[in-house]
Amino acid sequence: MSTQLDPIVSEFATQEQADSYDRWFRAKVQHSLDNPGQGMPHDQVMAKADAIIDDAVRHQNDETS
Repeated sequence: MSTQLDPIVSEFATQEQADSYDRWFRAKVQHSLDNPGQGMPHDQVMAKADAIIDDAVRHQNDETS
């Protein structure tokens, strides 16, 4: 039986769920570290983020007009 966790302290219902998520997360991070890929320059990332934000603002303004 797994230990129940306080919902104020943890987003998981049991310690078993928390441990499982922690293992999954650590595996994802390790995979990313082991396989960094090509990467993307900071300026390119910021330009994409700005375009997404601008599109969202335009969409929101269209809905309120």
